[in-house]
Amino acid sequence: MNADAADATPAAVPHAEAPGTGRLVLLTTSHRVAPGLLSWPAWETLRTADRVLCADPDHPQLPYLHEAGIAVEIATPTARELVDDVVPGDRTAVVLTSADGESALTDGLARLAGSGRETMPDLELLPGSYDLPGARLLDLVQVMDQIRTACPWSSIRTHRDLAKYGIEEAYELVEAIEEGDREALREELGDVLLQVVFHARIAQDDPDEPFSVDDVAGTIVEKLLHRHPHVFGTETAETPEDVKAHWLRTKAEEKQRDSVTEGVPLAQPGLALTAKLASRARTAGLTVPLPTGPGIGYELLALAVRAESEGTDPEAALRAAARAYRDAVLAAEGSAG
Repeated sequence: MNADAADATPAAVPHAEAPGTGRLVLLTTSHRVAPGLLSWPAWETLRTADRVLCADPDHPQLPYLHEAGIAVEIATPTARELVDDVVPGDRTAVVLTSADGESALTDGLARLAGSGRETMPDLELLPGSYDLPGARLLDLVQVMDQIRTACPWSSIRTHRDLAKYGIEEAYELVEAIEEGDREALREELGDVLLQVVFHARIAQDDPDEPFSVDDVAGTIVEKLLHRHPHVFGTETAETPEDVKAHWLRTKAEEKQRDSVTEGVPLAQPGLALTAKLASRARTAGLTVPLPTGPGIGYELLALAVRAESEGTDPEAALRAAARAYRDAVLAAEGSAG
C-alpha cells in the first residue's frame, strides 16, 4: 500500500462504551444475630454505595451504621423511583430491608423487569448476616415470652400446673423413638423443648429466686464441660466404659451424696424405679439381698432387678410386650367382628 492510499484510509473511530445500568442491592440481616455484626461484603457495599435507604426508623442496624459514618435515608421509595435513580449510570443504591422484608418493593421490581420494556439495574440480594446453628431457639424464647405476657391461660401457669404435661410429653417422645417414627420424633422433641422453655419463663417471674432460660442453658453447659474432661480437659477416654467412669466420678464429686439412692425419683414407674435402684447399687459394688414378701410386687421386683443386671430396661421391655398384647387384642376384635 502506498502513502497516498494510506492517507485515504478512514481513521479508526474509538468504540463508545454503553453507559452502565447501576446496581440495586437489597441487604438482608438476621434478627437472631447481634446488630452491627455484618459480613465484610455487606460493610464494603454500604461504604461505597451512593445511597443507603431504610424504611424502618427503628431498624436495629441504624445506630451501628451511623457510628461507622454511613448516612442512611429513612424513606420508602417505589421500584420506579429506585430504577430511575440508578439507571443509567454507575450508581449503587442499597436498601436495608426490615424484618418483614420489602414485598411491595420486590414485587414492583419484578413487574418492571418482567415488562421487557425497562432498562433495569443489576439487582442483588446480599445477606448481611447469617443465622448460626441453634438460632431458631432464640425465636422460641421470644415467642414464649410473648405468650407468657399476652395469653390469659399461659400467663398464670405455675411449675406445678405444668408438671403433668412434662411427664406426658416425655412418654410421647419415648413412644415416637420406640415406634421409629421420625416425623413424630421431631414433633415430640419440640414439645419437650417447649416444656423446658415454658418452665424457664415461669421461673423468670419468681419474685424471690428468679432465673432465665440462659441460666438453665449455662448450668447444663457447665455440667457437660465438667463431666467430659476427656473432651474439654486433659484426661483421656478410649472406650465408652472410660467415659462412664469419668461421668460417675465427676457426678459423685459434684453431688457429695451420703447414699446411692439419693436423687432417684420415687414417683417414677415401678419397674423403672427398681431398675434405677439396682443400677446404683451395682455400680457402687453393693451386694444387696432382695427383700421378699407376699404378693406379685416382690416377684416383679425380682424380675426388674434381674433384667437390669442383664442389661435390659424392664420398663421398655414391658412396653414392648404390652404393644404386642395390644396387637393381639386388635386381632381378637377383628376376628370377633
